[in-house]
Amino acid sequence: MRYVVHGAGAVGGVIGGLLHRAGRPVTLVARGAHLAAIRESGLQLDTGDGVVAVVTPATDRVAEVEWTPDTAVILAVKSHQAMDALADLRDHAPSSTPVVCATNGIATELAALRLFARVYALCVMLPSTHLEPGRVVAKCHPTPGILDIGRIPGGTDPLTDAVSTDLRAAGFVSQERTDISAWKRRKLLLNVGNGVDASFEQGDAADELNRRAVDEGERVLAAAGLAVVTADEDRERRGDLLRRREDLPAAGGSTWQSLQRGTGDSEVDYLAGEISLQGRLRGIATPACDAIVEVTRRLAAGRGRPRSLDAHDVLAGLGPVAD
Repeated sequence: MRYVVHGAGAVGGVIGGLLHRAGRPVTLVARGAHLAAIRESGLQLDTGDGVVAVVTPATDRVAEVEWTPDTAVILAVKSHQAMDALADLRDHAPSSTPVVCATNGIATELAALRLFARVYALCVMLPSTHLEPGRVVAKCHPTPGILDIGRIPGGTDPLTDAVSTDLRAAGFVSQERTDISAWKRRKLLLNVGNGVDASFEQGDAADELNRRAVDEGERVLAAAGLAVVTADEDRERRGDLLRRREDLPAAGGSTWQSLQRGTGDSEVDYLAGEISLQGRLRGIATPACDAIVEVTRRLAAGRGRPRSLDAHDVLAGLGPVAD
């Protein structure tokens, strides 16, 4: 397989870099200062084995990609950037191109399926950071991540087998899943607290706000009749595979990184905001998720400092949990 990694940030950069190291042809799609640094010195991939320069084609225009019948796209942009990326792919990639969504949330796959017939999902368990142009960091070693794959809306096929095989060759743990959407929804419940991690001082109040948001997510997805793997199944899948590197400074998740880089936006609308959406569709109140979205939007737009707010203020506005 050949790969076009659309979004060579933390997740996409680590996936693309390690696939390249495993001998798979990779083209990275990036932009701005990050692309300029990659073109000048290669993508600096920091793993537990040291830092290597990944020298591979890089572009900000999908129109420049040399498309072949064995090329697959790994879409690894933030969820709020996916529509622009998909439109770019629609205009320049063959309609038969398989699109593998390595995004958070559950919205990108359906958006991709509107444009491409062959759409797949990765359930991404890949702690990583991208805080400076040209450099990405895999935060776990020796296994950098768990990347299970399945077809949308369900099932597996020769493509899932080929991609999973390549990911394992690159050092990831990966298996095919006929029910990948159920795994993605559990991952969504883990990510509803990304806005809490990004916006609020760590402590008991932040933990309580996160717990309320997850509880809302559990209720909403159950009311929607959507299959979700259990928390126990998720913990069993992770086991002790992902071991955090002790040589790295503490850093937050993907939404925290957006605030830290001062991008002015984040994907919170597709994380806690997804629970808000699903609740509104079914007349179910989601006050904790609504508050997380509102606060994180404001903090990102104002380029505020990550973890600078007090979750007690939000909890006071929410009041006690309804029975």
